[in-house]
Amino acid sequence: MPLSFHKMHANGDDFILVDARHSANPITSAIAQRLGDRHRGIGFNQLAVLLDCADADVRLEFWNADGSVLDVCGSATRGAADRLMREASRKSITLRTTRGLLNCERTSSGLISVDMGEPLFHWMDIPLAEEHETLALPLPGNPVACSMGNPHCTYFIDDLSGLDIAALGPAIESNPLFPRKTNVHFVQVIDRQHIRLRIWERNGGIPLGSGSCACGAAVNGIRKGLLDHNVEVECDGGSVHVQWNGKGNVTLSGPVEPIYSGTIPDSQLKPNATPL
Repeated sequence: MPLSFHKMHANGDDFILVDARHSANPITSAIAQRLGDRHRGIGFNQLAVLLDCADADVRLEFWNADGSVLDVCGSATRGAADRLMREASRKSITLRTTRGLLNCERTSSGLISVDMGEPLFHWMDIPLAEEHETLALPLPGNPVACSMGNPHCTYFIDDLSGLDIAALGPAIESNPLFPRKTNVHFVQVIDRQHIRLRIWERNGGIPLGSGSCACGAAVNGIRKGLLDHNVEVECDGGSVHVQWNGKGNVTLSGPVEPIYSGTIPDSQLKPNATPL
């Protein structure tokens, strides 16, 4: 039967939610890639599949638009939480991802806040191809690395203006030091509670924003002693807030907005379907 979907965005970082509760999960790499095509499909940065779960309200599975799997997506997690809380008339909800159980809530100002789990810093957790100190990687500019369930590499730059992200990002993303590739951040510290972030996203290019990248960039800045524990992260599409006290879990808060809803016909859920 046709599947419903909801297209949403978080500061311009667009994603779709596919509701596969009470049914078999039909999404494959080929189908995610077909739906992600901005010319012949729906188009998105990420896709989140909503699945039944025994120990949480919903389990989420994430896909990139190129058909690759990812472990975490802060924007789509917030979108799923917003949708499910509205559906159930609740102010909090628990989601399961490969990061574990994530507690989500709607703040008094209407933002969606998500416990994004604990950041990881060991070189094998990023992962890196070989052992290195993750506070200063052996690359020009000595970037900082961490994992939020996906790899993040952060450069701190005095001035982002004129920086050619499209030229710099792909080479860093695919550097042999990162066997699973990496998200790449370019950060200008405005003050200890405010950074400007531009992103080259692993398998995705230049997005207007990214929840997990905002978390990774803020965490790496806090680790370096450049930032306080509550940080406004200003991306190309708008701002989110990241809170981390130097240990334990990271909290991400920001807006999400619905764009439109629809159904995916059965014909597009077949392995060899032609594009929409």
